[in-house]
Amino acid sequence: MSEEPPKLFTYKPKKPKKAASASLSATTSSSGAAAVPPPPHMPPPSSHRLPQPPLKEPFLKRYKFLWPLLLFVNFGIGGYVLLRTTMKDDRKSKAEKEITKVETSSSSNSTPAPTIPATESLIANTVLEPRVRAQIEEDQQRELFKWMLEEKRKLKPRDSDEKKRIDDEKAILKQFILAKSIPTI
Repeated sequence: MSEEPPKLFTYKPKKPKKAASASLSATTSSSGAAAVPPPPHMPPPSSHRLPQPPLKEPFLKRYKFLWPLLLFVNFGIGGYVLLRTTMKDDRKSKAEKEITKVETSSSSNSTPAPTIPATESLIANTVLEPRVRAQIEEDQQRELFKWMLEEKRKLKPRDSDEKKRIDDEKAILKQFILAKSIPTI
């Protein structure tokens, strides 16, 4: 028994009543009647006890490494949304300033000039010249028109107007295919 480590119980074991059993055995031996000795107090074997699961930690302590990450992501999204809205406001204020500049310059002139909204002036500045592309050969154009005609034949019209439009497009494609020379695209 000295070799076994002390057992740790989850409950407090009851102490055996040696004094009561000793006095009971003394009274039975003095009376002369054969008494059955009380069974020895044995703790239940460890194999019969169910293992108790370890206590769960609270949710906040269990996932304590996630909270800083969650806060960081939340602040990042909040900052992004805040900066995005302020940038939109800056764009609007710049456009309004341009409009007011145009209005003030037109009011100073004797002849009123047509005011161009800021969006149109920005679009006019960003229009690029069309790219010059290589000419497509007539054979390739004919194959392309044939493919387009096949696709038009596969379409299912919803109503009579759409059917007429598809038929007109197919007629034009047939004219291009049967023509001796195809117009350049």
